[in-house]
Amino acid sequence: MSEGNRIGRTMRAAVRVLVAGTVLVFAGLGVGAVVTTFEDRPVRVERSEPVQNPFTRTSLAEPAPAAQSVTDLSDARRTPTVVAAALVLPSVVSLRTERTVQTQDVLGRFFSRGGRPRIESGLGSGFAIDDEGTLVTNAHVVSGADRIEVVDFQGQRFEAELVGSDELTDLAVLRIPPNRVPAAPLGISSDLFIGEPTVALGNPSGYALRNTEATVTSGVVSGVGRDIQSQSGQEVLYADMIQTDASINPGNSGGPLANADGEVIGVNSSILSRSGGSEGLGFAIPIDRALLVAAELLEFGRVRRPWVGVQVLTDRQDPGSVHGRPLVVEVLEGTPASEAGLRAGDEIVSLNGRAINHDLDWEVGLADAGVGATVDVAFRRGGSDLQTRLRLDELPTGRAERIEVLRGLELISVTPQIIQERNLAVRFGALVVSVGDAARRGTQLREGDVILSVNRNEVRSAEDADELFGYYARSGDGWVQLYIARGTETGSLRAFRVR
Repeated sequence: MSEGNRIGRTMRAAVRVLVAGTVLVFAGLGVGAVVTTFEDRPVRVERSEPVQNPFTRTSLAEPAPAAQSVTDLSDARRTPTVVAAALVLPSVVSLRTERTVQTQDVLGRFFSRGGRPRIESGLGSGFAIDDEGTLVTNAHVVSGADRIEVVDFQGQRFEAELVGSDELTDLAVLRIPPNRVPAAPLGISSDLFIGEPTVALGNPSGYALRNTEATVTSGVVSGVGRDIQSQSGQEVLYADMIQTDASINPGNSGGPLANADGEVIGVNSSILSRSGGSEGLGFAIPIDRALLVAAELLEFGRVRRPWVGVQVLTDRQDPGSVHGRPLVVEVLEGTPASEAGLRAGDEIVSLNGRAINHDLDWEVGLADAGVGATVDVAFRRGGSDLQTRLRLDELPTGRAERIEVLRGLELISVTPQIIQERNLAVRFGALVVSVGDAARRGTQLREGDVILSVNRNEVRSAEDADELFGYYARSGDGWVQLYIARGTETGSLRAFRVR
């Protein structure tokens, strides 16, 4: 053998020794005998002592037992976040929704042809408020859903029934089989202090993470009583909200916000963000309001609106308040407001001791008190400060007569009560309260539209609209054109034929 070959063989053997040694270092984290090779010959290494972790110098043969509960942790590890997570996590669920939508191409939209159905999926969170299978979430999470699937923290899946939904407060109640998801500890939101710890729980990733437990983020109460202008164009009462810097991301909607005692104090609902992700400006619906709305939905299937019979104006200059206190501009006869002595020109100052600085404060104060309650109202008349008590009746919208003018199209007359409830920018007309798919495609109307005229004939009530539709259906070619109000905009819709 040449000298070069001997050197090469020696170097290859050295490399094998080095590799074998490396295997021993990493494989040596095990316990007992390790079998490796050395120049193709098996070598058995016996160990009489358990292998130790080289960093902690503790035995890996029998790892230390894991803590069985939060009480087993040291004081340093038992933080408010840990306590809240341990108490609330079992009550949090993930929601997956499906709804069927119609898709149309350009020609389909032009000729008003029906499109092909497509399934859209949505994600959100929720939590149990009792052991009987009652869950709370946001209304926007389940809006329009044909199917709602609930996944609990153990990965069990249930079909959920929608008990009721209230878009104005953005809250909904679901029901699953009883005794499957434990009730979350419920706190109160009326005594919160700015700066106290908060814990947000929910499922921001949907099914991107294979784990079924909710994600936990922590922060503080950044503010209370926050009023937010809805950016979606929908009428949503985002008022008197809890602000937190705990991270709330898409998918967290409907999950609980808890305090340091592990009590739910709010329902995660919205964020203010320029990027679409969490920027430390999260908002939760106070739990006091959420439970009041849930009770209404469970008992009545809808939320009854408190009503006192006044019109208020806030778009005015007021040196005494930032946004302009509500000014009473009209008091309807035979209503709680007239019985309590309120008059046009009175300036609302407080409701049950809470300052009223703008119309949202007034609306949310009435809503949180609830139908049947009696509230104390402080107001200013001229230079005098006065007080009165108001009984909150139910807004009589639900008793308004609905008229079906076309198949699938229901209208009610616009009244002062309807104007107050819907915050309408009109003073008369026929409000669309229900429109079926066929009627929507034919007329282009949407729920919430107000019909102001039919073929340039003024419509001041649902009865007017019904009469005019009937007239044009019986005479001529049946073509009509509507002039409507949609939100703050007005305009004409494409003409269509009535029969």
